[in-house]
Amino acid sequence: MSITPLRDEHKNASSRDKWNERDQPTSHHNQNPNTTIENFYQFIPRLECLRNKMSPSSTSLPVYHYLDIGRLGRGEVLFLFLKDAGIEVKDIRYAWDETWPKTSEKLVQQGLTRTGKLPVLEYKGLKLSQHIPILRYLARELGSYDGVTSVEKFTVDSVADLYVDWRYEWVACLPKPSDDYKASRPKYVDLIAQYYADTEGPYLLGDKITYVDFAIYQSIDNDKRVGAAATLPQSLLNLVEAIEARPNIAAYLKENKTA
Repeated sequence: MSITPLRDEHKNASSRDKWNERDQPTSHHNQNPNTTIENFYQFIPRLECLRNKMSPSSTSLPVYHYLDIGRLGRGEVLFLFLKDAGIEVKDIRYAWDETWPKTSEKLVQQGLTRTGKLPVLEYKGLKLSQHIPILRYLARELGSYDGVTSVEKFTVDSVADLYVDWRYEWVACLPKPSDDYKASRPKYVDLIAQYYADTEGPYLLGDKITYVDFAIYQSIDNDKRVGAAATLPQSLLNLVEAIEARPNIAAYLKENKTA
């Protein structure tokens, strides 16, 4: 008859004890059900607080602030960009009449804009102003609509600066274009067209659209809307055709032909 060594018996007993301990219900199984329910309801406010912390303003729609002037002006450059990029926004417009000076002051007091000018885009908790810097910011955020190389970025920025000069003269002669503006307009058109002619187009960087393409398109469209349109070089005609053929832009223009 074999005899199990005493040390092995102790080992087996220890194993059985550990096994029995694992089989025992944990202490919370023995709690009063009413206490468990009470603890659950006490946890709900904490859960709601956590949910709110996990839902920052960045998850809400961006808010686009601009003047109620249809498809005119610098704000429309940004609006076209947003449409093309598929960025949905809450659209808030302000009357462009005798009430605007007071409205502008109010917006400054509210901290929406430092300059008192629009557009402003509330985006991911930020209040972004000045349309060209906004476009550059969004292009960087999206990793698109800008040049890839330093040379491409330089080209885009150069044409953007020309656009700013062109637009400044356009605004100065509103609501009706002056003879001086009509005389200076060809200078900007011809110069910008040279940049577009450097590639096969239709965009400034060839087949890659950038934020400045929307700005040039908008300037051409604005001239037409205020009666200052003139013959365009072929490179800019190609740009207009390409912009208006982009799916999101085409749908928007179809709905706002008379705006």
